[in-house]
Amino acid sequence: MPMSHSSQIRGGIDLGGTKIQAVVVDAEHKLLGQARHATPTIGGPRSILDEIAATLSEAAGAAGIETRALAGVGLGSPGAVDSARGTIEGAGNLSGFDVAVPAASELAERLGTRVALGNDVGVALDAEAQLGAGKDLASFVGLFWGTGIGGGVILNGRRWLGRGASGEIGHMVVKRNGARCPCGRRGCLEAYAGRRAMELRARKLVENRGRETKLFRLMEKKGATRLTSGIWAKALEKDDELAHELIERAVAALGAGLASAVNLLDVEGVVIGGGLGSRLGEPWVARIAAAMQPHLFVPARPPLVRVAALGDLAGAIGASLLALPKAAARTA
Repeated sequence: MPMSHSSQIRGGIDLGGTKIQAVVVDAEHKLLGQARHATPTIGGPRSILDEIAATLSEAAGAAGIETRALAGVGLGSPGAVDSARGTIEGAGNLSGFDVAVPAASELAERLGTRVALGNDVGVALDAEAQLGAGKDLASFVGLFWGTGIGGGVILNGRRWLGRGASGEIGHMVVKRNGARCPCGRRGCLEAYAGRRAMELRARKLVENRGRETKLFRLMEKKGATRLTSGIWAKALEKDDELAHELIERAVAALGAGLASAVNLLDVEGVVIGGGLGSRLGEPWVARIAAAMQPHLFVPARPPLVRVAALGDLAGAIGASLLALPKAAARTA
C-alpha cells in the first residue's frame, strides 16, 4: 500500500475484559486489517497495554502499514475514561485498572502515533449511528449484550450524554429486591442478562442444586476460563436445558428493560449488539422484540428492533472514529 495514503488510515481498538479487538480502516471506514487477542488477566496495566500494542501491530501488518504511519488510533475502554487527561480507571474487569492509568500516552509511545480514548459502549453506539443499523434512525436505544449490559441513547441524531453516566440500561431495575447484580445492587437488568451474572448463576445451580449442563465441559474443551458468547451459542445448539433456561430468563429481562426505555423516550428503534447479541443474532433478537411487546405502552406502534450491523467490530470501528479530525468526525 502506498505510504502517501497513510495520512487517512486510522486504527481502532476495542478493549474488553476478555478480548482486545483491533482494526485498521481507511478514510471511507473500509476495513483494511484486523486482529484479536485475549486480554491478559494478570500482570497489571503494562501487560494489557503491551498486548493492545501487539494486537494493533498485527492488524496494521495485515493492512500493510506500520503503526507509526497511522494518522491516529482510537481506543474504546470500559471504566471511567477521561479523554482530556488520557486516563482510564475504575475498570474492574481489567488487571490494575482500578486506579488511573495514563493509557493514551503509554500507547502513543508504544505505537508511535497519537491515541484518543473513549468509552467502549459510547464509541460502539456512535459507529452504529453513523455507519450501521442506526444510520437511518433519528432516535434509538442501543443495547450491548455481553459480559455486562451496556447501553446508550441517540436522540435527534446525537448521543445523549446526560451528566456523564447516561445510557446505563444494564442498571435499570427490572425486579425490585431481585437478583444481586455484579454492581452490588439488586434487580438490575444486568443481574439477569449479563454474561458474567449468567455464568455465576449457572455455577450455583450446578454446585448447589446438582443441575446438569454442557456449558462447563464446552468451556474446558475450548481451553477457556469463562463462558464466552461462543460457548453459550454452542450449548444452545446442543439443546442444553440449563443454557436455554438462563438465556430465556435473560431475554425476558431484556424485553422488560428495553420496553421501559422505549416507554420513557418513544424512540424509533432499538439496536442490539455486543458479544452475545451479535453471536446469537436475528432469531434471539426477534425473541427480545417479542418479549418487549407485552410491556410497551403503545403496543400497536412498536419500535424497530435490529441486530447491530457492525457486529463484534462495532467497538473497534467506533473507536477508529475517535482518531478522525474533529471536523471530519462531525460529518462522518
